[in-house]
Amino acid sequence: MVPFELAEPGSLPEALALLDAEDARAFSGGTALMLMMKAGVLRPRRLVSLRKLGLDRIEVNGALQIGAMTTLRALERSEVVKRDWPAIAQTLRTLSNVRVRNVATVGGALAHADPHMDLPPLLAALGAQVTIQGKQGTRTVPVEDLYAGYLENTLQRGELITRVEVPALGKRRAAYLKCTTRSADDWPAVGVAVMLGDEKRIFVSAATDRPTRLVDEASIESLRIEGDLHGSADYKRQLLRVYLKRAIDEARNASH
Repeated sequence: MVPFELAEPGSLPEALALLDAEDARAFSGGTALMLMMKAGVLRPRRLVSLRKLGLDRIEVNGALQIGAMTTLRALERSEVVKRDWPAIAQTLRTLSNVRVRNVATVGGALAHADPHMDLPPLLAALGAQVTIQGKQGTRTVPVEDLYAGYLENTLQRGELITRVEVPALGKRRAAYLKCTTRSADDWPAVGVAVMLGDEKRIFVSAATDRPTRLVDEASIESLRIEGDLHGSADYKRQLLRVYLKRAIDEARNASH
């Protein structure tokens, strides 16, 4: 791992200024970033810590407002999330392990753009949006628009995710199911998120290079499936057929 500078700005403008360089990377939980640096995949000369920016709050103002530095464990344990957005809390229980969830952050998990992550497809199905801050100002995009491909996000240089907003569920129901090849908290071979209500929203992940919306079950046949060490493309396509039906049933039976 190459030597690097660790900067700890005390304000968002300071952080954005420090990030405005090709060899700078934001440092939130670091669970994925440090692994990639050790492997030589990333070689930043400057890491900009976000821990002093006050982005770790969970608030409700009709919608659920999640600060980007909120840890996955804090989100999982939030009583208001358990009560009003139960699919999020249930999903987090099998997202990696407790040691990782204690450190990994919501913003980092979204920005990492690994298609095997559990939160992006669920948040996309829930209609969540992310607030992105950069030197040019603030913009808001749907979660699904964060992704351009495998490990590729649509953030511009120097931009940060600062907040995630999840609309109130109301009478709608949601569920996320994944199929793993080993333990329940392993990377999924496929993941399926469903929200049912006045509009049906279905997103799949792990089988595709980014969270991908499905119109219905028939659209699985035209989906470009990515085979990997968790299963071949044909195997994953069959898993999707099965898990989509299960996820829809789970959402229909969800309590709220």
